[in-house]
Amino acid sequence: MAGLREKQKADRRRRILTASSLLFKQRGYQEVHINQIAECAEVSVGTFYNYFKTKADLLLSTVSMEVEEVLQQGDSILKDPPEDPVEALMALTRLYYDHSLVYLSKEMWRTAMAAAIQEGQSPFSIRYRELDKGLCAQVCGLLEVLQETGRLSADMDTRAMGEVIFNNLNAMFTEYSIDETFTLDELKDRVLRQTRAVMQPLIGRRKSGKRGAQ
Repeated sequence: MAGLREKQKADRRRRILTASSLLFKQRGYQEVHINQIAECAEVSVGTFYNYFKTKADLLLSTVSMEVEEVLQQGDSILKDPPEDPVEALMALTRLYYDHSLVYLSKEMWRTAMAAAIQEGQSPFSIRYRELDKGLCAQVCGLLEVLQETGRLSADMDTRAMGEVIFNNLNAMFTEYSIDETFTLDELKDRVLRQTRAVMQPLIGRRKSGKRGAQ
């Protein structure tokens, strides 16, 4: 019985998140009210408040859902990355970018970014930074895999390089979110050129004795 109750709670929570994402995209984050979200999710306003205290709490949960899903999918790339290091990094990058608008609009991302900056030590900001750290760690992990399999220089500081690459991906995504005319294809093309420029000098100096050594 307890298992059924937990399943029902998870289902209601998911319905609220799905409904809010739909309404925020259709009408804009600022224009949507909690009673409209509750109606769309087919729950009472009181039930809504059992799960989320504010719209900001709901937005953070949506960002968390997005990042957690993308991290899980990214793990499959780390297990079997493309042979070419640039393409391996771009496979992860494209996953991040393509998934970014599944639940959130550009406006929602701007709102989340602004809240994370303005409320530096709030639970919202702390959780937002934790999610970024998770993505950064995954990029670093991919570089470690590429290094261990001889596709990158053995003396590369994979953590430092991963941070550089992630910081660029993040900065470019911020620019993309701010500019409504900036398309997803343009974003990926620009980041491909940047990633290639950073990584190309490090490709070819293989680690001997590993797959891909020359």
